[in-house]
Amino acid sequence: MAFKDGFLWGGATAANQCEGAWNIYGKGPSTADVMTAGDTKTPRRITDTVLEGENYPSHTAIDHYGHFKEDIALFAEMGFKCYRMSINWSRIFPNGDDEVPNEIGLKHYDDVFDECRKYGIEPLVTISHYETPLGFQKYGFWTNRKMVDFYLKYCATIFNRYKGKVKYWLTFNEINCMSMMPWMAGGVDNNADEQTRMTAAYHQFIASAKAVQLAHEIDKENKVGMMYGGMFSYPNSCDPEDMQANTDFMHQMLFYCDVQCRGYYPSYKLKEFERKGIVLPIEDGDSDILKKGKVDFLSYSYYFTLVCGKNTEAVAIDCGSMNTGYTNPFLPKTPWGWTIDPKGLRYSLNMFYERYQIPLMIVENGLGTYDKVEKDGSIHDLYRIDYLREHIKEMKKAVEIDGVDLMGYTPWGCIDIVSAGTGEMRKRYGFIYVDVDDEGHGTYQRSKKDSFYWYKKVIESNGEDLD
Repeated sequence: MAFKDGFLWGGATAANQCEGAWNIYGKGPSTADVMTAGDTKTPRRITDTVLEGENYPSHTAIDHYGHFKEDIALFAEMGFKCYRMSINWSRIFPNGDDEVPNEIGLKHYDDVFDECRKYGIEPLVTISHYETPLGFQKYGFWTNRKMVDFYLKYCATIFNRYKGKVKYWLTFNEINCMSMMPWMAGGVDNNADEQTRMTAAYHQFIASAKAVQLAHEIDKENKVGMMYGGMFSYPNSCDPEDMQANTDFMHQMLFYCDVQCRGYYPSYKLKEFERKGIVLPIEDGDSDILKKGKVDFLSYSYYFTLVCGKNTEAVAIDCGSMNTGYTNPFLPKTPWGWTIDPKGLRYSLNMFYERYQIPLMIVENGLGTYDKVEKDGSIHDLYRIDYLREHIKEMKKAVEIDGVDLMGYTPWGCIDIVSAGTGEMRKRYGFIYVDVDDEGHGTYQRSKKDSFYWYKKVIESNGEDLD
């Protein structure tokens, strides 16, 4: 059997994309709450405040806040061993810098974790997942070192409160997105220059390292991971210039992993900063903090691979799809322009395991596409089953043939949720269909797709039965 006993099969969501209840029960506004809906042709906009007449998908999402018991029961029916979810920071500290946390928010997550535990589901909690309290605007969000202390106070609150209920934590979702989508990554203007982005990233590294140490102090059972947004690229050709350009692109992404897994900035990045005149806001003792705050495991999302070459300047993000100036003629694409590359998953697992020699976890993977509800209410999503089957096969090879230490697999949007990239509901990933459209209209009723029954069988057989 490829996967060890206790392999963490499950699914993943994010609070801002599923909870709703954006301004009730004591919750304050977050960076996600001022992002309008978009689509493949229209980018999401960020407004200064919540404007009348605008569609903000996070405000109702799929109302997981009101349906969490029903949703977790469905996860349990599939046999989930693990549920990756996030805590909404502004549900705990509505303004971010509050003296006292919001008890209603804390109690809500108590209820969620208790519900998971009832079914033997292990929560894997992302501490900050594409939402930062909007109240931090006055500090300049993560460009300000004070954010480290605010984040640590938040961490101490949840580590203590949920001790014994949660032992797996991720510090920041897709931390490398500070280079591409800094507003989602930490409230930094999307047009900010590189100095600003790298300052914010530095503060997140310090915060993450301190959080790792704090988690271990509060409960020695705690395991804290980093989370990388799956950017993986092939060189366009065997032209040495294409090879070098591809290496340069991967350096822009992988340094985030290097800092969190190795505990220091790699020399290639420090040399780049020197050339560009970028100065990190280093304080006394910081190198020690990074060294002592290395993560216990590396988790990442895997959806697609890219191609880079000598003409690649940077990754342009256009309405939720990526553009490096090259395409891969060997790979099909989703309706949203993302390549489908199961073999690349094995490649990525090997690359990370060789590089860091720490346990890995795939915490996002899946096919976001249109689903059709038949007259009898059934949803025959064989395309999703095919996608997941091929990826799990390659994951098995990485474990069985290559010896990669893999902790678990939590496909993204195990229940249909709002897309982070475009703010759409029609881009569906789930095993569970939610009757709500892009405008938030619908019954919010949950129903099982064909993939629900297939994934249940996969988990029951520990990945052996993929038919």
